[in-house]
Amino acid sequence: MKHTNRRTKGFTLVEIMAVVLILALLMGIAAKNFIGMTDKARVTTTKATLKELHAAVNMFKLDTGRYPTEEEGLRALIEQPSDVTGWTGYLETTDIPKDAWKNDLVYVLNPESGKPFVIISYGADGKEGGEGYDADLYSTDVE
Repeated sequence: MKHTNRRTKGFTLVEIMAVVLILALLMGIAAKNFIGMTDKARVTTTKATLKELHAAVNMFKLDTGRYPTEEEGLRALIEQPSDVTGWTGYLETTDIPKDAWKNDLVYVLNPESGKPFVIISYGADGKEGGEGYDADLYSTDVE
């Protein structure tokens, strides 16, 4: 008597489900790591923007003898105020840069910190305060 093996070649449903589950777990881990890197890159980009704008405001002060007023804000870096001489233009763009989350940056003259000025990004949520990626970023803290 011969025994014939009736099992056909292929995968069982359990094997396929195990592979799908493993792939889903790996994709979840990869997505979590990717999202974390994206937010970290946005913070780094915003810090670089704040540093550039901080330096541009200082150059404005050196050339004109004063800081931009809060009313003029960062616009004074790309458009010459009417009462200013010695202005040379301080940004290579025609628009004021935004933070990496596409929110407007805030220019404050004589903030509570005692510094002459500060430029602020309100972080990922665009609101004052917050923690983690929602935390405020200040030009005076950027290295």
